[in-house]
Amino acid sequence: MRKSADVVILMQPSSNLSLLFPQSIDWEQFSQYRPEEPFSDKVLEYLNSLSSALLKDRNSRMYPDVVTFAFFCRKGNLLQLKDKYRKGSELRLGRGVLFHIAPSNVPINFAYSLVAGLLAGNANVVRVSSKQFPQVDLVVRHILSLEKQEEYKEVSGRIALVRYDRTSDANAYFSSIANVRVIWGGDATIANIRQYSIPPRSFDVCFADRYSVAAIRPSAIMQATDEEMQKLAENFYNDTYLFDQNACSAPHLVLWKKEVCMEEAKKRFWNVIHDYASKKYNLQAVLSVDKLTELYREAVALNCRQVPMQDNLVVRNHLNHLPSDVENYRCAGGMFLEYDMDGLDEIAPIVNEKYQTLAYYGFEKAELQRFVLQNRLRGLDRIVPIGQTTAFALTWDGYNLIETIYSPEAHYKALIELMERVVRNKKQKYGNLN
Repeated sequence: MRKSADVVILMQPSSNLSLLFPQSIDWEQFSQYRPEEPFSDKVLEYLNSLSSALLKDRNSRMYPDVVTFAFFCRKGNLLQLKDKYRKGSELRLGRGVLFHIAPSNVPINFAYSLVAGLLAGNANVVRVSSKQFPQVDLVVRHILSLEKQEEYKEVSGRIALVRYDRTSDANAYFSSIANVRVIWGGDATIANIRQYSIPPRSFDVCFADRYSVAAIRPSAIMQATDEEMQKLAENFYNDTYLFDQNACSAPHLVLWKKEVCMEEAKKRFWNVIHDYASKKYNLQAVLSVDKLTELYREAVALNCRQVPMQDNLVVRNHLNHLPSDVENYRCAGGMFLEYDMDGLDEIAPIVNEKYQTLAYYGFEKAELQRFVLQNRLRGLDRIVPIGQTTAFALTWDGYNLIETIYSPEAHYKALIELMERVVRNKKQKYGNLN
């Protein structure tokens, strides 16, 4: 081992580690990566090729999250992001080596985190969930294929995908070489990773456990056509059931604006959700038990009542009041709390830093903006239409990922290097100017 400041750096992680990509790696060389400018042409071309390969693969069609990821990586979309996140002609560079700890419950998240790191000009070590997901295997297979193409070898060299269990010392090693740690997971995961030292100028970007809600205007439900309701069902399903409500952006609390047609709208909405989920979702036995247990817990603690449904595919508990700690009551697999509100302002007192996403249907943009600004909310980093909660963006949980994981000082360094090159060229052309 070697020592850098107050951080002990192991020469390499232990053998108790599975290397998904590449097939072999020189960790010492990898740790010395020199950062590149954000949104480089070679990265854009690499990601566009990955996108094309995934979209052409018939296996991708079985996984909507993989298809969505592939669309995100299209060159056209990335160029739009480049225009949005690169500031004029400023010279910027990445931070260096990023160590990503992907969540265990959202299969495709590791790929989005990797893409953000690549776009920002960094090398990336991504710890993939120890759980086996076909989506992970699918993406990794195409990353392996791209490595074989000469034009992508340089970008491929910035990627390391690893998997290991709690007995490995890999967390310690990757923390010791990281310029930034990107931690996705619950509060316990973050606390565990923070046990491992990082270099003095390194820092953590943490995406902790969050809570999300949905707000629906009943009149919009009643005015919707049958075709629009089918689309709404698909969108709500993708926000919730697709990841078993495990994503932080998945709504667990559904808020209904009090209107004359509210009860009729609820019936129409939940019936179409149930019909759609019954065709797409496989409710596991263990989740059925979990939902029943949570149902009893909520009935006692929150004094709520269960709303009858055809079966336990959709479980609804109606709240008579909004408890301040409602975010502590949730379950996966299609379980929802419901509350009838006079207006959005009614929920402002309970919104804290734990709240991430507000999904909406039937509300106007101006109404939502007034709600946020007037109440000076401490939480709710995202307000999106139902169907867009899982849509990844380079601004997430209030972090501008590109600006966070490239160096704010780097443009000065790059400028100095540019000026030095100019001086050298002048000397070569005109001789010593002294």
